[in-house]
Amino acid sequence: MQALLSFDQAPPIAAPLRFFLTAPLFAILAGMLLLWSGPELFASRWTPSALAMTHLITAGFMLPVMLGAMIQILPVVAGANMPRPLLMSSLVHAAIVPGALLLTAGILTSQPLALQLAVLLLGIGIALFLGAAGHALVSVRSTNPTIQGLKLALIGLSVTAGLGMLLAMARDGSFALPIRQLTSIHLGWGLVGWNLVLLAAVALVVVPMFQITPPFPAWFARGFSWAALSVLCLWSIAVGAGWPWPSAFLAGAVVLTVAVFAALTLRVQHRSRRARFDASQHFWRLAMLCLLAACALWFAADSLPALAERQEWPLLCGVLALLGGFMSVMIGMLYKIVPFLVWSHLQNLGDGRVMAPNMNKVIATRQVDRQLYAHVVSLALLLAAVIWPEWFTYPAGLALVLANGWLLYNLLTAVAFYRYQCLQIAAQSSATPAAQGPC
Repeated sequence: MQALLSFDQAPPIAAPLRFFLTAPLFAILAGMLLLWSGPELFASRWTPSALAMTHLITAGFMLPVMLGAMIQILPVVAGANMPRPLLMSSLVHAAIVPGALLLTAGILTSQPLALQLAVLLLGIGIALFLGAAGHALVSVRSTNPTIQGLKLALIGLSVTAGLGMLLAMARDGSFALPIRQLTSIHLGWGLVGWNLVLLAAVALVVVPMFQITPPFPAWFARGFSWAALSVLCLWSIAVGAGWPWPSAFLAGAVVLTVAVFAALTLRVQHRSRRARFDASQHFWRLAMLCLLAACALWFAADSLPALAERQEWPLLCGVLALLGGFMSVMIGMLYKIVPFLVWSHLQNLGDGRVMAPNMNKVIATRQVDRQLYAHVVSLALLLAAVIWPEWFTYPAGLALVLANGWLLYNLLTAVAFYRYQCLQIAAQSSATPAAQGPC
């Protein structure tokens, strides 16, 4: 797969980087919301503050990271060049950031105007991205599983966004919709149809390349994305039709796809040729273990009525899946993608006359390790806060703010490193940094 990568087709560094820098700010806001709401946030998964915090993580943190990753990956991996990527990324970013903020405010306050503006902005931003990405991919043949996964992930994003906008518009009671059923379908498509399918497609490239592992098995690479979306479609139909037994069986199949991906990724990662795991690999391992734990908890609640009756288990499952699983793996990806972006763009600026510094110098290893510890502490405190909210809610909120503030600091350090090296290269070779993006 690495032989197929076309780094000379990478977009300007500012295109994906603006999304990556935004994401930690929303996680910081999630921690501040936890501090403001207090233990009441954990009273139920349906409280306005719990729903708002969920969307700060999903629409505020996860969506920008995955959009930024796709902007970088599409031309490099698939040879799918978006027209005017810097302009497109600027417009998409300018729409989804205020859209996510308004969505959170609208959920918290139940203000129809905020929700309507959120739907408008998020709809415009996602539609622009889907149009640009779809236009770039439409003429690209699915010659490898990653390209196939990227195309299918766009379908998942379309369905997720459509359902989300419908639910947001229905919160004021204007539409007579089965809110809980649609919310479950929206959640399933967001986590599995969009994030998991895209993550699996990206993992086929980044895990072997950055973690020095064997490739994923051919059967998994060829069939996982199709299998995940097929099962998800059947489950959505069963839920929408109100078929209890088929929907329960297919829900288990959907959860099983998550478990298969997590278990297989751990197995591939275990065969890494690295003598010692770095922080990024530990983020991936933590994420896969949390996803497996979330799947195990779901199956336990499905089998044990006493557990299913407890209000804590959906919240525990959500924390494990969102913050422990997807958020952890995305942070691990950022710590590889951002230094690599900086290094590769500096290499292009040097034009063979000035060599870029080693990728490991972009962000100090000790800073990444410390942020990993802070993230683990925040995750542990959040899990404890679900069970004992009176004791752990405020420490968990503070830890979440600190951990993601540290992440933002590390990413800004990479930006400062890039700008400094741009000036150094320009001074040594009379190159023009603007050719590859603003320094």
